[in-house]
Amino acid sequence: MQTMRFLAARAALPVLGFLFALWQSLIWVFGPPAYILPAPTDVLGAFLRQPNYLLANSWVTLGEIVMGLLAGTLLGVLIALCMAALPRFGRLVLPMVLVLQAFPVFVIAPLLVLWFGFGMASKVVMTTLIIFFPVASAFADGLRRIPSQVLDAAATTEANHWQTLAYIRIPLALPSLVSGLRIAAPLAPLGAVIGEWVGASAGLGFVMVQANARMQTDMVFAAMAIIALLTLMLRSAIDRLAPLLTPWCADHDFSPSQQ
Repeated sequence: MQTMRFLAARAALPVLGFLFALWQSLIWVFGPPAYILPAPTDVLGAFLRQPNYLLANSWVTLGEIVMGLLAGTLLGVLIALCMAALPRFGRLVLPMVLVLQAFPVFVIAPLLVLWFGFGMASKVVMTTLIIFFPVASAFADGLRRIPSQVLDAAATTEANHWQTLAYIRIPLALPSLVSGLRIAAPLAPLGAVIGEWVGASAGLGFVMVQANARMQTDMVFAAMAIIALLTLMLRSAIDRLAPLLTPWCADHDFSPSQQ
């Protein structure tokens, strides 16, 4: 598995190089104004001009992302466990969860800023709302899809409902939880940045709004590049967490085809 990831990383380098070369070639051929499409060198220049400014706002966004990811994961796990342990609760809460997820995030974001203010709280809540649904859905599905043979074997013992849940269903559903986290982690920056777009005094989303208002497109692209880097770091962190959650699994590539 590690060898495959190393080969994938090596294969990505030529692709990135090609994309940057294509980007620079478009600049040379068509010569668009820098406020429409800046050159890669202009974006690099934005990093070099204000590294402390970008770094400080990156820390703000990263804090919102991490706190929202942790809160969303905890909320998703709790909801999934309640749905598995208390079927009546699941039938009651599932429609409300689906209705909440049906609202576009841009509709909810202004309300969260109104309720929780322009600080970090509204961004953390926004990220939590985006994260918890894929986590809850994947984990609940894993808890529900335990092989019937395993449950039948547990029924022949003295294990009660709660012991079966704790010692059989939850461990066997952890790979599904990891799959949900792999889906949710790249969405965490989206929640934080959308919250910052609506109202904030710091963060990469704030940087993008301010730079866009001044037509500093190179700074917008620089903030976007940092957000992309944070997203890749989150996904890598989840990949490294997978063996710790499921050490008994020989292959930790929990793709949908393997569920």
